[in-house]
Amino acid sequence: MDFVKFQATGNDFILIDSRRIKRREWPVLAKAMCHRNFGVGADGILLISPSKVADFYMRMFNPDGSEAEACGNGLRCAARYAKENGLSSGADIRIETAAGMKIARIKGDNSIQVAMGKPELKPSAIPVIVNRKGVTEASPVIDYPLTIDRTKLKITCIAMGNPHAVCFLEQPVAGFPLAEVGPKVERHSMFPNRVNFEIVNVISRKKLGARVWERGAGETLSCGTGACAIAVAARLKKLTDNPVDIILPGGTLAVDWGGKGEVLLSGPAEVVFEGKWKD
Repeated sequence: MDFVKFQATGNDFILIDSRRIKRREWPVLAKAMCHRNFGVGADGILLISPSKVADFYMRMFNPDGSEAEACGNGLRCAARYAKENGLSSGADIRIETAAGMKIARIKGDNSIQVAMGKPELKPSAIPVIVNRKGVTEASPVIDYPLTIDRTKLKITCIAMGNPHAVCFLEQPVAGFPLAEVGPKVERHSMFPNRVNFEIVNVISRKKLGARVWERGAGETLSCGTGACAIAVAARLKKLTDNPVDIILPGGTLAVDWGGKGEVLLSGPAEVVFEGKWKD
């Protein structure tokens, strides 16, 4: 089976053009291929499948075999593959996903912009279970208190096709024990579908520094939907202007969201190598 290894600000994926592959156990294959010692090594596999309403349908499976609803960095990788392999002829690349239709556009040699949809702020739609007085379906979940062991957090919850909990810190994100706290936030009972967890430092009104614990993958060098959630949370808290750069360990993503409408995510996507997977 042929595959292409991509990376987008260090978030790496195995892309498989599955349009002519009839049936596979994709969760099992994702676990095997994503393993960094016994497989190819990746943060997930991307599947290119036929679509009746778009240029193609994209699915993304995490290293633990779970399927993600949305993946911003993966969408940019899929868009580059589509453009370079004739799947799309127009300026806009239409990608059907489980989180709805996404539109990507190549913006120069090393940047791809994706319209990621409108952020969801209603607790039941994220989903997040909150019981604090004053938090209703009509009010965003901003700075909600959450204690993990002895670590006290204030989280802002947003869905970008998948659920996110964003925490702004005074201490440097580099020294935060994300490997210990991340999995406990991910699987906390207040998140029925688990959650992606972002920790953030405000550098300026134009720049934010962050690290991400991804649901089903662990800490990654970058997360596209996470960058979008961070930017939205920062705007809700009036911490930044627009657009804003999200500086992650794997590189910088640009996010444009003025408070209404769709979130626009821009950044690179590059081919690392091509290969064959032996069954």
